[in-house]
Amino acid sequence: MAEMCTIHRHDVLIIGSGAAGLSLALRLRSDLSIAVTSKRELREGNTLYAQGGISAVLDAGDSVESHVRDTLNAGAGLCDVDMVRLAVQRGPTNIRWLLKKGVQFTRDEHARGADGYHLTREGGHTHRRVVHAADATGRAVEDTLEGRVRALSNVALFEYHAAIDLISANKFNSDRSTTADNRCIGAYILDEQSGQVGTFLARFVVIATGGASKVYLYTSNPDVATGDGIAMAWRAGCRVANMEFIQFHPTCLYHPQAKSFLITEALRGEGARLLLPNGDRFMLRFDKRAELAPRDIVARAIDHEMKRVGSKYVLLDISHRDADFVRAHFPTIHARCMELGIDMTREPIPVVPAAHYTCGGVVTDARARTDVPGLYAIGETAYTGLHGANRMASNSLLECLVFSELAAADIEAIYAASSPVDDVPPWDASRVTEPDEEVVISHNWEELRRFMWDYVGIVRTNKRLQRAKRRIDLLRQEIIENYSNFRVETNLLELRNLVEVADLIVQSAQRRRESRGLHYTLDFPSKDRSQLSPTVLIPDRYQPRPETQDG
Repeated sequence: MAEMCTIHRHDVLIIGSGAAGLSLALRLRSDLSIAVTSKRELREGNTLYAQGGISAVLDAGDSVESHVRDTLNAGAGLCDVDMVRLAVQRGPTNIRWLLKKGVQFTRDEHARGADGYHLTREGGHTHRRVVHAADATGRAVEDTLEGRVRALSNVALFEYHAAIDLISANKFNSDRSTTADNRCIGAYILDEQSGQVGTFLARFVVIATGGASKVYLYTSNPDVATGDGIAMAWRAGCRVANMEFIQFHPTCLYHPQAKSFLITEALRGEGARLLLPNGDRFMLRFDKRAELAPRDIVARAIDHEMKRVGSKYVLLDISHRDADFVRAHFPTIHARCMELGIDMTREPIPVVPAAHYTCGGVVTDARARTDVPGLYAIGETAYTGLHGANRMASNSLLECLVFSELAAADIEAIYAASSPVDDVPPWDASRVTEPDEEVVISHNWEELRRFMWDYVGIVRTNKRLQRAKRRIDLLRQEIIENYSNFRVETNLLELRNLVEVADLIVQSAQRRRESRGLHYTLDFPSKDRSQLSPTVLIPDRYQPRPETQDG
């Protein structure tokens, strides 16, 4: 007999509570019933830790065409031009939307046409177009959006709730001959505090769970970045694309007490230099843009130099700038470094690359719709075509804002034609037992992240990818056995999703037999013009949406 399962009914279910999910909740009509679920507390996610800022054309000397061109250049030929233009054109409007919500961006009395806000420049940008809140932009955005969402009476918040799987109508329908049957109608979600699994039903489901950088041993991301949305959408029948393009941020603080602490790219935008341990600069040997080259080039250069000289880190030095300027523009980084005994106004900061951003994800259209009717994906979870083979700095929060706006508009446009969801069978936990050896789960976690770092990291080879694939296949069997027999808990759910994402990354990397953007392989070190298209993986359950079957 199935154990008690609470049923929650809403118009819109948003899984994830970063900039994408919270801004969507704020943009939907106030008469819609909305549920927002978060795997930890509402604010915990990549948005909170974003330091740099949000790119948008706000300066009189900048232009939409320049921002588009820079994004296309960073994307190494794989961006969707229409999607890039769509996002860039809507950037200024979204910045002003944030301002109206109360986000306090850093001001500059000398700004030209930037509404009085200070703009910085980051790697890949040819103009100053990154609006920011000192060096803690993500925190300013997340805090503001969270406060606004908590004040809404039509939004129910479910913190410490981990999504298990999406529910589609055909899951319980014996006649699966029509595509419409595959409509997403909700999700099974674990209440981590009670241990019970609830059934969340909704007319529309939106995945906003962020990326999957936790699949690597070293990452700038918080622990929640385990690719849950990508894995769930894949299992539900959605295509995924460009999973081989994992961005490694060039500069994370190297210190035993500084887990996942990012050193923003804006530091290099304000003149910071990368040095070898002996004090020599090296970036000009790799790119004429030096420290302002796109992230893939900088990360690969650092990786190369670390291996060449046998060092565990390189140095990032901004001590030649005025100390008051450094403290004023980078207060969070300065404070953290001082806590660790590093005075960045006087000495360089030790840094290493770390997995930072998932450029691929769930395939969506310009309305944020996935292949499964009723299911949307926004933010880092989604593949929109904006980033191509490499994401340009500060385009990520821009994407969150723009596509949450577009998703909200689409949901409201078709809401009247949608129908309430019928009942579905509750989660059945009658035949499972408590895990007998949780050490196995923790060991599999460590093994997966270690071999992904060693074999599917910044530099790859065919042999390394084959080794990773063999280990993934073996791990998958153990994880499936644990998932099938034991009561679900968060570590097991995350591991199940991570092994799925790891497999998607490796399969995509094996298919791209060239080096482009963030995917660099020693076996094919050059670009191949015949591979100027995204890497799209199609699940067994995939059916094209009815409205897109004719292209």
